[in-house]
Amino acid sequence: MTENVLIVGAGIGGLTAALALHGQGIDVTVIERTDLRPLGVGINLLPHAVRELYALGLGDALARQSVAPTAIAYYDTDGTLLFREPRGIDGGYGYPQYSVHRGRLQALLLAALRDRLGASAVRSNTELTAVTATTNGVRAQTSAGAIDAAVLVGADGIHSTVRKLLHPGPDPLLWSGVRMFRGAAEGEPFLDGRMMSIVKGANGVDLVVYPIGGGLINWVVMLPEADPGPLPGDAKWNKPGDRAEVLRHVEQWRLGWLDAADLVRRTDPVLEYPMVDRDPLPWWGQGRVTLLGDAAHPMYPVGANGGSQAIVDAAVLAEELASDSWNCGLRRYENRRRPETLRVVEANREMHRAGASRRPDELARVTADYRVRTAADKVRS
Repeated sequence: MTENVLIVGAGIGGLTAALALHGQGIDVTVIERTDLRPLGVGINLLPHAVRELYALGLGDALARQSVAPTAIAYYDTDGTLLFREPRGIDGGYGYPQYSVHRGRLQALLLAALRDRLGASAVRSNTELTAVTATTNGVRAQTSAGAIDAAVLVGADGIHSTVRKLLHPGPDPLLWSGVRMFRGAAEGEPFLDGRMMSIVKGANGVDLVVYPIGGGLINWVVMLPEADPGPLPGDAKWNKPGDRAEVLRHVEQWRLGWLDAADLVRRTDPVLEYPMVDRDPLPWWGQGRVTLLGDAAHPMYPVGANGGSQAIVDAAVLAEELASDSWNCGLRRYENRRRPETLRVVEANREMHRAGASRRPDELARVTADYRVRTAADKVRS
């Protein structure tokens, strides 16, 4: 094993990075400020991210816990099909797309990491407070004491401490004006049992619904309520949501293939979260410190790309650190990934702005443009 890389954050990006670095023969330690409880609701992984998880030997385990969507289909509130686009293997990709419970995915990654590196590879309840450069790398001050490492990777999410240390100036959360209500509940299969569906309601209200394995159906209702701008207050992803507010918009829908109001009523808890991102950074890293995932490029969750981009970040970081010196590897990683993720952030914003249409030709144009701008049809070789 080579020198140690310290990863701050045990989310999907951080754990995948640890597995990828270990696979390249690089010693790694992960710290996480919480007690590592697998939480959350559904997440979609695009084929370019699934490819990287297969490369880490996790394909079979992921498939057992997930649903592979055959298509994404758009509907009106009376159940009329507006537009359908095949996904994953059915869409001609070399790898499937997977829908999975975020907590189960995190638990899978955590179990694999502990199995391969040992339980001590992940230190929970350890919060980063400061980082200083040393002769041979960095010294991280944490709530459990100092940790010396050759490289530090900030994979600590949208409220990243590492990002704040690197970029202490103004860096506000930017709100789209949409509030997302979400949850997961047990439910009978709908349509073909593997469909990801988006219902286009009035006044920009959308319902996104799809199975995530284990008999669970994940749903997100997006409610426009303000003009875009800096977010007043904080963004807490596990904040309880107002079920009655969601029902007010969906209880008159008659889809035929799904009772949306019943699904919402049976969900506990209902969560809410503002659809936010941040302006892209001019640079990610400095010296032996860099960023990854939402810490580097938080984006609107409109293209199933946030978690997927973090996974690709992890694979590229490991590849570059294994092929070059620490400093050159970090710069090569950033030079490859920052332009690519910038395009995704911008494409997600544009897709959100164009997403109110119910016209089939416009839906087809928007989805095709998104694939081109994000290079979604290209799986990294």
